[in-house]
Amino acid sequence: MKLKSLESSVSTGRKWFRLGNVVHAIQATEQSIQVTDLVPRLCLTLANLNRVVYYICDTVLWVKSVGLTSGVNREKWQMWATRHYYYFLLMSLVRDLYEILLQMERVASDRAKRERSSQGSPGYSVVHEDTDWLQSFLRLLFHSLRQHPPLLLDTVKNFCDILIPLNQLGIYKSNLGVVGLGGLVSSVAGLITVMYPQLKLKTR
Repeated sequence: MKLKSLESSVSTGRKWFRLGNVVHAIQATEQSIQVTDLVPRLCLTLANLNRVVYYICDTVLWVKSVGLTSGVNREKWQMWATRHYYYFLLMSLVRDLYEILLQMERVASDRAKRERSSQGSPGYSVVHEDTDWLQSFLRLLFHSLRQHPPLLLDTVKNFCDILIPLNQLGIYKSNLGVVGLGGLVSSVAGLITVMYPQLKLKTR
């Protein structure tokens, strides 16, 4: 009797958790519409809309799994959920890429100003005549992400997460070990942002 009561409580908790996810995604969509910068506003709004659809699909699949309805095509709804989860992560990565480019531009501008003020003293330069373009780009990228840990964490998490839908949709097949490692890295990145909220990427 106690076991049945526990199962009922867990089932109810899961139901409210799923509904809470839908509500949270809707609220995130409303907040993203208020973002001042056009590109992040567009990316985040599209990402959150796809996340709403994903959670709705997930809720329908849960209803099917607990036997509350029999008229649900599980394979079709699973495919929809995976597709919209992929779109959510893809738009999140586009936003990350935009933020990375802005950060690289700021870092390059700051270093150029410092070099001019020091009248060409030796040191790190964004572009050296004797330095390969790719090497200069990677060094600039490294310095930019090092100065913006929240952006680094968000990018790593989204990149690792997208490996799963890429594999499931057949867009890019990955070794299960790679997918599993990506999931582990994503979980660690997510845990860090929970433990240290200041490392969560903010919207402007």
